[in-house]
Amino acid sequence: MTDTSIFYRRGSIPIFASQVDPRLHYLLYVPQQLEDGVKAPLVVVQHGTARTAAKYRDQLKPFAEKYGAVVLTPIFPAGLIDPTDLHNYKFIEYQGIRFDHMLLSIVDEVAERFPVESEQFYLHGFSGGGQFTHRFLYLHPDRLAGASIGAPGRITQLDDSLPWWLGTKGFEQKFGQRIDFDALRRVPIQLVVGTEDVETWEIMNRGESNWMDGAELTGSTRIERLRTLEGNFRSHGLDLTFDLVEGVAHSGSSVLPAVERWIGSLIDTSD
Repeated sequence: MTDTSIFYRRGSIPIFASQVDPRLHYLLYVPQQLEDGVKAPLVVVQHGTARTAAKYRDQLKPFAEKYGAVVLTPIFPAGLIDPTDLHNYKFIEYQGIRFDHMLLSIVDEVAERFPVESEQFYLHGFSGGGQFTHRFLYLHPDRLAGASIGAPGRITQLDDSLPWWLGTKGFEQKFGQRIDFDALRRVPIQLVVGTEDVETWEIMNRGESNWMDGAELTGSTRIERLRTLEGNFRSHGLDLTFDLVEGVAHSGSSVLPAVERWIGSLIDTSD
């Protein structure tokens, strides 16, 4: 008897619900040829506010085939609990949901079904996904083979004089752990943004749910804010690459080739 489900275990995998919380979902691209007995690199791409997870998954198909990597794009829907909410996952904890734990659970689910390097994976996020990525990095540096932070509109500096989420004051009380700076220094980090990413309407939005007074001090544009984060990271001795993509505005798809080159170089080095 033919097992027709085998057809859906390679290429673009249908949207799956997370087993730990079926309100959350994920997409996969699994290359056609996985080497027997070899765990494939796992590349996770966290969407921004528009939740374009499928677009990122589809754009990364050639990359997945070239490097033999499994691509995972989680979907953390808007409107969880509060139907007007857009930002939940970006700040890690929302209404009792720990989105870092949710992502790790999804990674574990994928590892149960496919031979992937789940203990250390590559994580990229752009815009809202870039916000999530650098905050996830603070919590789980040991789980990341590389972290690519794309054009976050709001940054969290490694600074205990600034309240969360502008900084890390109260981090241990909020998350139940300290930041492991030695582990952070072992993670290759890419900061990436387009040279034309200068619109401010979405990031200078005083009074909205994702605003804190003091955010304006980190810069007026996403470029300026990422440069602020760069300076903060360098002051702590982190391993950084800053990529400024010529001619690109606020477009995750347009910076993705630079991300692919950077992650691809890490995969090549690890072989």
